[in-house]
Amino acid sequence: MPDAPHVRTLTGPVALDAIEGAVLPGEHLRNDLRWAVGIESDPHRWLDEEQAVSTELRGLRQSDALSLIVELSSIGTGRDASALARITAGSRVSVVAGTGFFAAPFIPSWALDAGVDVLTQHLLAEIGEGMDGTSARPGVIGEIGAWSGEPTKLEERCAAAAARASLSSGLPVAVHHRGGLALLEILLSEGLPAHRISVSDAGSDPALPRKVAEAGGYICLTSLSGDRLRDTLDLIEAGHAHRLLLSSGVSRVAEIERYGGPGYNHLFRTLLPRLREAGVAEETVRLITHDNPLRWLACME
Repeated sequence: MPDAPHVRTLTGPVALDAIEGAVLPGEHLRNDLRWAVGIESDPHRWLDEEQAVSTELRGLRQSDALSLIVELSSIGTGRDASALARITAGSRVSVVAGTGFFAAPFIPSWALDAGVDVLTQHLLAEIGEGMDGTSARPGVIGEIGAWSGEPTKLEERCAAAAARASLSSGLPVAVHHRGGLALLEILLSEGLPAHRISVSDAGSDPALPRKVAEAGGYICLTSLSGDRLRDTLDLIEAGHAHRLLLSSGVSRVAEIERYGGPGYNHLFRTLLPRLREAGVAEETVRLITHDNPLRWLACME
């Protein structure tokens, strides 16, 4: 697919016009955040349920035409490329996987004192050769974050490496809501165009969404992080619909349907119906759930 804009999925590049249905741009299908905080078992810090996740995604493909899901578990957070490949095969929903260094507690020991060039080369190796000992290649860099909210020197280096790897590879960057604005500034200072960046928002900073949109980046609101109707409507009314992404934001085993959680369909069953009831046009819903994420994800090779 030379010179054609496409999304890089686990199974290879997919042309943008081949992705007809909805996109969930900020989810987790397999992760483990327990080890870095010294907790052996906590349903709010891990997700390892391949069959249950596959079943949910397969159902969403059939009921809501879900076509693509962006999986944001990066290096050191329990990412498993082989498990992701099995999930995409079982669900028949394309998956975009992530590389990158998340935040200080989860960064591998070898990288703690590494310079930006070394970190960048590691990311480019995964992008060019594959992740976790497989040939599966990532299609996004991220999530990257700042665990305390203010980036440490290490997290600053990891953000700079993400920007440089993005500029070299053409992959977009996803930023966690912790330290979102500070990390956005680092990415921009490295010369990364704002439209290649998505910043997640969990509702903790009411100024963050507009600031990201006004800078030219994408803001990703997740419906599981609270009642996002007003936040979404505010951005649409302010003229930022073209910079808005929406996802459910599943990240832990307690949130999937098998264990009584709302699941990956939360966006489709809660926020989107309320947007339509509030008078948001179907073409705007399509813009936010299809066109915007594909523009953010699009890359050239």
